[in-house]
Amino acid sequence: MTEEVIPSMGPEFVDEGVLFRVWAPSRNSVSIVFDDGMKAGMEKGEFGFWEHFIPEDCTGRRYAFVLDGKGPFPDPASRFQPGGIHGYSEVINTGKWRREKGWRGVHISDYILEEVHIGTFTPEGTFISAVKRLPHLSKIGITAVEFMPVAQFYGKWNWGYDGVFLYAPQNSYGRPEDLRRLVSECHREGMAAVLDVVYNHIGPVGNCLPMFGPFLSERYATPWGKTLNFDGPYCDPVRRFILDNALYWLDEYGFDGLRLDAVHGIIDTSPKHILQELMEEADALAGRENRHITIIAESDLNDPRIVMERERCGYGITAQWNDDFHHSIHSFLTGERNGYYEDYGDPSFISRTLNDGFLYSGRYSHHLHKFRGSPWNGLPQWKLVVCSQNHDQIGNRAYGERLSVLVDIHKLKAAAALVLLSPFTPMLFMGEEYGERAPFLFFIDAEDRDFADAVREGRKAEFIRFGWRDTPDPDDENTFISSKLRWNMSGKSAAPMLRYYSHLIALRKSFIGGKRHSFFSAWTGGNVRLSYSNGFEVYVRMSKNASAVPDEGKVVMHSEWRDFGGRIERGSARGRELLPFSAVAVQL
Repeated sequence: MTEEVIPSMGPEFVDEGVLFRVWAPSRNSVSIVFDDGMKAGMEKGEFGFWEHFIPEDCTGRRYAFVLDGKGPFPDPASRFQPGGIHGYSEVINTGKWRREKGWRGVHISDYILEEVHIGTFTPEGTFISAVKRLPHLSKIGITAVEFMPVAQFYGKWNWGYDGVFLYAPQNSYGRPEDLRRLVSECHREGMAAVLDVVYNHIGPVGNCLPMFGPFLSERYATPWGKTLNFDGPYCDPVRRFILDNALYWLDEYGFDGLRLDAVHGIIDTSPKHILQELMEEADALAGRENRHITIIAESDLNDPRIVMERERCGYGITAQWNDDFHHSIHSFLTGERNGYYEDYGDPSFISRTLNDGFLYSGRYSHHLHKFRGSPWNGLPQWKLVVCSQNHDQIGNRAYGERLSVLVDIHKLKAAAALVLLSPFTPMLFMGEEYGERAPFLFFIDAEDRDFADAVREGRKAEFIRFGWRDTPDPDDENTFISSKLRWNMSGKSAAPMLRYYSHLIALRKSFIGGKRHSFFSAWTGGNVRLSYSNGFEVYVRMSKNASAVPDEGKVVMHSEWRDFGGRIERGSARGRELLPFSAVAVQL
């Protein structure tokens, strides 16, 4: 008896032709139609898959499906939607692409991430224009670029978390070949490329999946819409659809990793959770190709099982975001205590999070009115990704203010030292390294008026918790345009800030990244102290009063050195002064 295998979806290049395959288990007839008028019936096979083989190279042809006489509908596994979410799908032979010889990737313990949104990273907002900015990132020491979702969504601009064609790069960003080049150029610059993917829900506008089959769960829903059917009847082709999608980006586009959006919204009661199965297949691919593949999960559960080894009943995911660290830094430096920030604000929480991984590891949350999280239990600290700014924490504010607008430059540099010199895996948000002041707002280009109104009302209701009432219209083009990076590198503070971030990154590479040093942190006398067993010490002053570091070792960084825009000359007698909200690093 041979093992039954769920086939993959989408066009497959075989035997000098193309096999078109689509899953539509409850349909009585399925036809494939091309924009040149050609039409052919498809043959139904096992598990509800329909197939049709064309014995010629169909690259560049545009096609769709007719289901029981209704349609045409784009391919759910479309590789490109040149005309947008309602247009025909284009046949793209991504399997012919080859990765760079000798490129093995970057281990996550050496990751220094920068999060990038393609549409606002450059004035043009395209894959190709982003290539031109990669040398800037590699020059300051970034080792991995995390791109926010690029799967085809409605309209021309969006954050990307409402994608509806998970295999198709967004047409307003460029063609698939352009995205492949962007990944290749990241590698040429010595940086890993990580893609943000969304497997917890499908966008509501242009979502044709229900026309084909039970892709979506009838039992569960998320705040963003219905979740995928990972554990109900007919779930196996849906699971294969998602697993193949992950492998598609990693293998055919050559991405080095994926960031999984909001995995707490993925509900799966199967014997093997979809996260575990995804990681197993990613590990197998990495083993076959002898390269590093990293999977990073976003979760608000503070659950170490996400990254715990499979032998210990974990999912084995490489790493996960740690919001506790961001919230502890942000709430103290800004003084904000509204919304979920009510659980934070004590500066000692920063040291506690540095030591314990999670702050809420079984503690009671007054914001949630329940106990939250589980202990980190000595797992490697590089398995936690931390930041002082990201798209959520900036863009989910009413006015999209970056930390550079909310606090003064001294606090801004203190936050940077805490993130980049922590034992965790650090992540910057695009433009942070030079103190970008342009907002990053929530924006959409809605094709559906009812949906646009629903988004506006939803945002207003969410902001009431924070006391924000007048909010920019997310469906206004100016909201999108104002969120583009200004790249003002000649500003008074931009060059010093860039030098400072570059120096912090260089220190991290010298003393922390990829190393296996033991670590502890302490909160004493208004200082957060970070101590590594190799003698590397960092003191961050979190007080309005001055202090000093012990008279031991060599000072290798002071956030107040003049070339960083500060008040102290390098090598001066004031080199050990801890001015209010300053940071000093010492090598013993």
